[in-house]
Amino acid sequence: MNYLAYDVGGSSVKYALVDSAGNLRDKGSFKTPKTLTDFYREVIRVKESLQAAEKVGGAGFSMPGAVNNDTGIIGGSSAIDYIHDFPIRQALSERLGMTVVMENDANCAALGEAWTGAGRDFTDLAYLVIGTGVGGALVQDKKVIHGSHQHGGEFGYMVMNDDYEILSNVGSTGGLCRQLAALRNVPEDTYDGRMVYDLREQGDADAVRLIDKMYEYLARAVYNIQYMYDPEAIIFGGAISTRPDFIPAIAERLQKILDKVEVARIKPKLLPCQHGNDANLLGAVVGLMA
Repeated sequence: MNYLAYDVGGSSVKYALVDSAGNLRDKGSFKTPKTLTDFYREVIRVKESLQAAEKVGGAGFSMPGAVNNDTGIIGGSSAIDYIHDFPIRQALSERLGMTVVMENDANCAALGEAWTGAGRDFTDLAYLVIGTGVGGALVQDKKVIHGSHQHGGEFGYMVMNDDYEILSNVGSTGGLCRQLAALRNVPEDTYDGRMVYDLREQGDADAVRLIDKMYEYLARAVYNIQYMYDPEAIIFGGAISTRPDFIPAIAERLQKILDKVEVARIKPKLLPCQHGNDANLLGAVVGLMA
């Protein structure tokens, strides 16, 4: 059986057909529409073009915001204001003429990795995606723990120091860039992650210090997640997770914590994600196979 997957983002919507073994094909994308009407039209267009020669068993949507598949409503806020606060799952199901499931984008990435990626050999996982901020998900028995307010796994909200700075601001590449821009009194979008790392290689003291603190805060978060939830593995997503020095740097600082906290005997297993951007497409359809 094939399933139609959509990964809805602020700038583009990716799509693909996913089979029951987790293989993707007919991948494509379109620019995120500015209105709900145009969004429906594009989603239907993709469905009609891909379903012409295939039997499709349903559609899964990876969405931003506080996604509640049971009610069909997306709470919170995102860069796409028209998807919130009404039963959009039911509306999509009616227009597509098939079963529709939807899930938060970070949760989808975690489910995709748990299905056929870095987490395929584990049942209980924590997933952190490092980007503009820090997103995340908790997976138990291959299912997402949503929490009573759809905020399960929102690790970016964790308070990390006495200044009440949260992990999204001090443990992400986006936060890294914003902090350096503030120190230099330049526009917030002056730097990207690669530029900050290049500055570190050149010996820039601010870049060295900020990257070191980012690793320190991520190590603290990993330690706390391990002893709060006790997952079999903690998986990192986001572009920075592909750096060969990223996980070793966190592991080094994590070991320092473990050396100082004598009662802590569990060493978290840290892994990079395997599917990259495809994880969201894979995770989007997991609910259709339950």
